Amino acid sequence: MIDSDPQRAAAVEAIASFLEHEATVIPYDSDFSRLPDAGRYSLALLMVDADTRRWQHALGGLWEALPSLPVFLLAPHGVGRVSSQTSCPSVLGTLEYPLRQTQFQAALKQALTHNAQHRSNAPPSTTVPRLVGQSRAMQRVQQLIRQVAASDANVLILGESGTGKEVVARNLHAQSPRRDKPFVPINCGAIPPDLLESELFGHEKGAFTGAISARQGRFEMAQGGTLFLDEIGDMSLNMQVKLLRVLQERCFERVGSNKTIEADVRIIAATHRNLEQRIAEGEFREDLYYRLNVFPIELPALRERPGDIPVLIEEMVRRIEEEGRGSVRFSAAALSALAQYSWPGNVRELANLVERMAILHPFDEVQLEDLPERILQQCNGETVAQPQEAEAPAARRDPCALPAVDWSNGGIDLREFLANQEAGLIRQALEAAEGVVAQAAKLLGLRRTTLVEKLRKYGIRRPEEEAFG
Repeated sequence: MIDSDPQRAAAVEAIASFLEHEATVIPYDSDFSRLPDAGRYSLALLMVDADTRRWQHALGGLWEALPSLPVFLLAPHGVGRVSSQTSCPSVLGTLEYPLRQTQFQAALKQALTHNAQHRSNAPPSTTVPRLVGQSRAMQRVQQLIRQVAASDANVLILGESGTGKEVVARNLHAQSPRRDKPFVPINCGAIPPDLLESELFGHEKGAFTGAISARQGRFEMAQGGTLFLDEIGDMSLNMQVKLLRVLQERCFERVGSNKTIEADVRIIAATHRNLEQRIAEGEFREDLYYRLNVFPIELPALRERPGDIPVLIEEMVRRIEEEGRGSVRFSAAALSALAQYSWPGNVRELANLVERMAILHPFDEVQLEDLPERILQQCNGETVAQPQEAEAPAARRDPCALPAVDWSNGGIDLREFLANQEAGLIRQALEAAEGVVAQAAKLLGLRRTTLVEKLRKYGIRRPEEEAFG
């Protein structure tokens, strides 16, 4: 929001805040090239006032600093038509001031479409996917990555399917001295046992039926870099023996060859299985387990860190926008319901949901009732597959149903009752967010500063305050 009148700017900021958007207010004479974190803005609103030269100079500076940022002019009543007064290509239209909610929402959709089209014309990103999470468990994972990245120690990543084990492996490689060499992944459970040896070590021409030419294996492809052995727990015992030999001797031969090749490769393995149980069952070699398990990293399930859901969604939406596939937002009620769901598919299931919502509700806000039925049922504590037809949808989908009140006992003190309800919800949100105040504020649909004020009002101590007494 660009305006030197703080009262007008505050009125526009209130509309944006009401619709759960963050607004930055800056005056006309700002240096737009120094705008912090400029890439996170969706659009600019520029107030048109009587001093035409002043606001047009601001528009020129904004376009020079951020040429791809869509701009809407805000024209107070009585200023007259302004569309003919500027030919700046970043101006998408003119809105009336005072700004109306419907006007702003329509402008936002237009701006998001503009941004998505702009990003779709940009070259594809080759950056390593970020390991997102502010919970204590994920901070611990990030710390372990930093500690082991510089060494060549074998790493074993443990965790349920869909928790992001390959993302951890890629971040490990990106922070290691081998970052400029290849990162080569292979899913050991997806390749038939009789073909896995050739996939790992390569083969010579004529080594077996169908080997019409020589071929490099994954170990050769990863020379100097990192080899990621995903789902190592599904590897056959015969292949485990051959892999163990390579890990011990740091060399291998292609199938059908007796030429020894040195293996200058850092090994990262991952599995969703309990390898100690597999050892007890005779399905996994104990000596290989200890070779791989030099430095274990265990990933938490998503249900164990619900406070990370808002930041994960934010990252997923950012990727969708960067790829030009649209955008989507989630209401506070929808985020609250997602925090109560058990997520058997973990982060992968959440990513699928976000992509589905972006298709069904492009550039819109996902409400509670838009979520899949399985999530709503868990949110309401229901286990039945189909609710009764006579039951009103609002009644069975309200995640914040109030307790019954005994009106025959003289009624209640409404202010005290509502204050107790609010304080209880704040405590629940803090618990769901694992004490991260910013994430609890998102779950409640509040600004962080507002939540801090309420914590002070109800005497609820923040985790950092408890830590220091």
